[in-house]
Amino acid sequence: MTITDTLVRPNLARDTRNVLSRELKPVLRDPFTLIFSLLQPLVFLGLFAPLLIGDSGRPAGETLAWFVPGVLVMIVLFGTGSTGSNLQYEMMTGSHERTLVAPLARSSLLVGRALKEIAPIVVQALIIVLIAWPFGFAADIPGLLIGLALLAVFGVGLGSLSYSLALATKDREWLFWGVQQSLIFPLLILSGMLLPLDAAPDWMRVVASVNPVNWVVQAERALFAGDLGDITVLWGWVSALAVAVVGLVVGVRAIRRSS
Repeated sequence: MTITDTLVRPNLARDTRNVLSRELKPVLRDPFTLIFSLLQPLVFLGLFAPLLIGDSGRPAGETLAWFVPGVLVMIVLFGTGSTGSNLQYEMMTGSHERTLVAPLARSSLLVGRALKEIAPIVVQALIIVLIAWPFGFAADIPGLLIGLALLAVFGVGLGSLSYSLALATKDREWLFWGVQQSLIFPLLILSGMLLPLDAAPDWMRVVASVNPVNWVVQAERALFAGDLGDITVLWGWVSALAVAVVGLVVGVRAIRRSS
């Protein structure tokens, strides 16, 4: 075996690092795309939060402590849930096929792309926290750091599932967005992300109890409040890790079948 053969042999860790570097470069070159993606969460924060504050009659800081963690999960849900459209574009332009013939471990193409979602999640979450801070929002620092890690794990799983959907729908962009929207909005509504589910019908609360997004939202609220030992934190991590494992397994299998 020659040195050249050794260098071009697929290696999961090295290839994942290379794919991750390749995927991050467009984000670093065009940070305004990252900032623009904050528009929707900022609209909810600016227009929806005042309604909750006025309706509850509670101090603004207390209401924001409930609302902001849900907005952060919403960023992950919408942001990583749509990343598969980028892969669809690559498939339609032929660049994805070129990466498939490269001497890369096939699973690294999915894992590297999924890990790329961590950086935008952390940056966007910190921006939202900083914007809400002057209006009375406060977060426990250890809880904030653990919460960001939880969002990152959850985002890797959702991003992987989004890429899997793109591989399944191929060039049928309408089908990708149809399935994506049909799944995301029920998950959002049945998570108590924007409105509490205390007064919801029994069937909605039953469905919410098996919705992983709901447990991640509750875990984020507990973490930001400093309740690190709350049982919802455990269930939030279980839900995020389950989504990450399922997403990576499904995604790796999908990308191997596509090669």
